[in-house]
Amino acid sequence: MGFFRWIGPLVHHHRRGLIQVGVREGLSSHEAFDCVQEAFCTFLLLPDARGLSEAPDDAARMLAALVRNRARNVRRRHHHARPHTSAETELAAIASDDVAVDDLIEQLEEHARLLSCVARLAEAQRNVVTLRMLDELPGEAVAELLHTTPGNVAVLLHRAKGRLRACMGEA
Repeated sequence: MGFFRWIGPLVHHHRRGLIQVGVREGLSSHEAFDCVQEAFCTFLLLPDARGLSEAPDDAARMLAALVRNRARNVRRRHHHARPHTSAETELAAIASDDVAVDDLIEQLEEHARLLSCVARLAEAQRNVVTLRMLDELPGEAVAELLHTTPGNVAVLLHRAKGRLRACMGEA
């Protein structure tokens, strides 16, 4: 019975906040719940788990770190599970398509122009464009990574898109 006296309140006190940590890391609520369960299992294996549970702030920090680590591992596994193609495969696919050489050169020039425009963006906007558009992270995850709010991420992305449109229209 002694085990349930200290673990029960710990779970009930921290589970909601820990699920939010997982969701902010870009997981669905179900995936975040699984990460929280795994984090609690890992926490219980710590030699001083019971002592940590008596210091709520320390326990919360440790559990949040465990959930973040699990969530990032889940995201990493999802990323690696997606089909990846090599540059050679992509070039072979482009070459096998019925694309005229002039059209291909035009596409490459436009791509180079876009990269140049992205390089001209302010660092914060460049980071938001990279994380949101290329890495396809949710706004909440980008906000946490950049230590800002999701609203600010949306504003930075909106302004960056406007600058990119203007830059692409100039050339």
